[in-house]
Amino acid sequence: MHSFPGFLNLQDRLVLVAGGDEHAARKIRLLLKAGAHIRVVAPDLNPEIFSLVAAGTAEHRVEFAPDALEGVRLVISAFGDTRDEAVAQAAQQRGLLVNVVDRADLSDFTVPAIVERGDITIGISSNGTAPLLLGRIRAQIEALLPARLGDVAALAGEFRSTVSRVIGGAAKRKRFWQRVFDGPVAAKALAGDRAGARAALMSELNSQQDDLQGQVLLVGAGPGDPDLLTIAAQRALMDADIVFYDALVSPEILDRLRRDAERVSVGKRKGRHSTGQDEINAQLAAHAALGKKVVRLKAGDPFIFGRGGEEMDYLTDRGITVSVIPGITAALGCAAAAGIPLTHRELSHGISLVSGQLKDGEDNFAWADRAAAGETVVVYMGLNQATNIRDRLIATGASPALPVALIENGTRPDQLVSAGTLRALPALATQHGSGPVLLIIGKVAAYARSTVARQRRTA
Repeated sequence: MHSFPGFLNLQDRLVLVAGGDEHAARKIRLLLKAGAHIRVVAPDLNPEIFSLVAAGTAEHRVEFAPDALEGVRLVISAFGDTRDEAVAQAAQQRGLLVNVVDRADLSDFTVPAIVERGDITIGISSNGTAPLLLGRIRAQIEALLPARLGDVAALAGEFRSTVSRVIGGAAKRKRFWQRVFDGPVAAKALAGDRAGARAALMSELNSQQDDLQGQVLLVGAGPGDPDLLTIAAQRALMDADIVFYDALVSPEILDRLRRDAERVSVGKRKGRHSTGQDEINAQLAAHAALGKKVVRLKAGDPFIFGRGGEEMDYLTDRGITVSVIPGITAALGCAAAAGIPLTHRELSHGISLVSGQLKDGEDNFAWADRAAAGETVVVYMGLNQATNIRDRLIATGASPALPVALIENGTRPDQLVSAGTLRALPALATQHGSGPVLLIIGKVAAYARSTVARQRRTA
């Protein structure tokens, strides 16, 4: 993010607009909707601006001079020639923010593409790099937002002070508004039934349902690419009061959290300080007991090598409501990103997901016969076991020429794929280790060789 987003209160403030053509007219329309007073500086005015001046809606000066900035709070220059530089320089010398149309180098701020629904205003900016792209994004957002969304906001504004007075505590008020926006109140307002919406909100307020019981959501963050988050996961991140997240959850996904949500890192990475599972369980329960909506955010899927089952058992044993939002597990996401079909009619009729790290005393290679028999095996957390995996599989009957692939940081921009044979697995493993690595063993792994742009091959 290169610019700080914000909305200016220009009600009854004087804004200078330099220019008299359609570019200037478009800015003036927006400024008038925001309640600003307009001073236009231009020798020639188009018919729209001329009519505003004639009606007394805007002041008019023919030529720009620094004294035209007297009393001004904001400046927009749309001359489209060298006069823009003079306007920008004069404004900045007076400490005024200035926007020069199509000149990011002269501007202190940009005017975003705007989507409006009553009091709901969404601004979209590319910092001046791609104005045509903004139009496409704006059209997509316009299509998503209900036409009467502003009516919902207006109703909430009408009752906001009453709700604050009647319902004590921020957490309880938050739950109340969530019921309003997710339930029949909003549905009636969006349908145009304003009277029905007001009655439903009054009923909700009078009932004052006590919804302070907290809950925990075990949320799968997917393999790393934020675009692979599910819609349900996105909603959970936006509703969360506090989020406990793993070390493998990418920063891009954490950027999707609600800005005021508390963030707690409880990541477990080999060789680094980590939070013990018992402590994680206790923190989840403690915050839920305070009435919070708690999200336990896990890379991949919470129930596939994510210890989600252990956390669910701990919480449900203590009467805490637990919901699970599945995520795309690494085996599916990384294989797809590397172009590897995990099953194939001609090559593999089955798949096993196994962990390279088990409890002490357990056989790490109980699955070896499946790989030797031709089934696709995906090994999580198996990088440090590469030599043992090769030796055990060959001893079990697997061919040393069996294809293997290692995928590091799968689905992310820095994804790295190494492909080769089982014989070369330890050598391939030495090329990885800076990020999470997934190992795919089986004939289908050969697809990685021809479909991945960034790859390493070792025979």
